[in-house]
Amino acid sequence: MLYVAYVTSGECSVQGFVISDWEALDRLTEPRGSNYRYCISTAVNAGIDMVMVPLRYKQFMDDLTFLVESGEVLMSRIDDAVERILRVKFVSGLFEYPFSDRSLLDIVGCKLHRELAREAVRKSLVLLKKGKNPENPFLPLDRTAKRILVAGSHADNLGYQCGGWTSTWFGGSGRITIGTTILDAIRESAGDKTEVIYDECPSTNTLAGQYSFAIVVVGEPPYAETLGDNKELVIPFNGSDIISSVTEKIPTLAILISGRPLVLEPQVLEKVDAFIAAWLPGTEGRGVTDVVFGDFEFEGRLPMTWFRSKDQLPMNPGQNSYDPLFPLGFGLTYNKEKKPQE
Repeated sequence: MLYVAYVTSGECSVQGFVISDWEALDRLTEPRGSNYRYCISTAVNAGIDMVMVPLRYKQFMDDLTFLVESGEVLMSRIDDAVERILRVKFVSGLFEYPFSDRSLLDIVGCKLHRELAREAVRKSLVLLKKGKNPENPFLPLDRTAKRILVAGSHADNLGYQCGGWTSTWFGGSGRITIGTTILDAIRESAGDKTEVIYDECPSTNTLAGQYSFAIVVVGEPPYAETLGDNKELVIPFNGSDIISSVTEKIPTLAILISGRPLVLEPQVLEKVDAFIAAWLPGTEGRGVTDVVFGDFEFEGRLPMTWFRSKDQLPMNPGQNSYDPLFPLGFGLTYNKEKKPQE
């Protein structure tokens, strides 16, 4: 993977430099990095100006020096790379101001930033089902309900809400940063007299209780890059089973936390009263309850086709066989008249 670090205007003119991805050079041979000098000469001669070498940097310097001295990499290519890198550093003022402005740290994650993130959450939610009966929609939920059951692996997991590239490369589970889980948000949004019961994987005894409705939040664990590759695309952590077990006893809103469409089994979608694709809402769970309890309207539309079965993939609008579960651009609202594109 390559990155163009800095580009200015001009026809076919790149006034920046090209940087490789982390350990990308190693992938030019199999086994990876087995012929490191070949990797270096191929990449540098192809136009890579800066190389991300996190571990083998001493060997990289020794091998690149050898390649230049042997003539396999011309010194003019090195000069070209250095010139490009220095130009960007000069233009960006890096030599005058080599360090970041630490006085700005206090505003990172400030209230204004979190309010903007919360707004982004509520505008990105996609309502896929709003009730079993179109004449009697299940949403919005009643915040003054007597008793609410909250369940699912993702209801109270900030790390799962944030996904990969959060705190660490692959993300994590639990309270990995400051924020509000969806469970936190439900408790904050519910009325003073509303009892919120939380059971991640509800037992028979829990399901035997009396509830006005349930909110089940399921989804994927955090991932990044190829570790997120998934040939099955089913909801992990027995998510479909949890939704089914709850819907058999209690009217249910299901919320899916994921970075992509997942398989929605017909019987699950049929049983559930309402279904929301929340994607990866990050730290601001209140953005979800803002919409679920009716303070704001649903605005999100599917940025991709939602398939019925993984066997349909890849699928795109315009294909003769295009038969999606939900088409590109789909998204319901509370008020059908308000958004005719529904």
